Amino acid sequence: MLGLVVLAVLVLAPTVATYVEQRQKIAALQESVQVTKDEIATLERERDRWKDPAYITTQARERLYYVKPGEVRFLVIDDLEETDTPQDPEPVSAEVEERKSDWIGGLLRSVMGAATARNAVEITVGVPDPTPAETPAG
Repeated sequence: MLGLVVLAVLVLAPTVATYVEQRQKIAALQESVQVTKDEIATLERERDRWKDPAYITTQARERLYYVKPGEVRFLVIDDLEETDTPQDPEPVSAEVEERKSDWIGGLLRSVMGAATARNAVEITVGVPDPTPAETPAG
């Protein structure tokens, strides 16, 4: 009896695992389909808005700064809101400080690192094929 139960488990285990895996794939695909349908609905609403002449006019005025004949449009430069401006700016030092910078060493490390890279890409543009071409028989 115990052997029959073990045999049944051994026979059914791969089938159950396959069933569970397929159900997970189906659920993932259904979710993907739903996301795609939502994107399509959003794009269709956007397309319908662009069919409205008033919307097109509004977008041209906002994005491209178009105006109707006789209108004057003013652009305010550097128009920041209160939340965008820095509240307590750091004081600027009147003295110039010299920083020690080893730019030659940095350049050398960069060149050596590039020269000894293990993932070098072989340039094959303009290089002839190394295999000899077949000569025509005759």
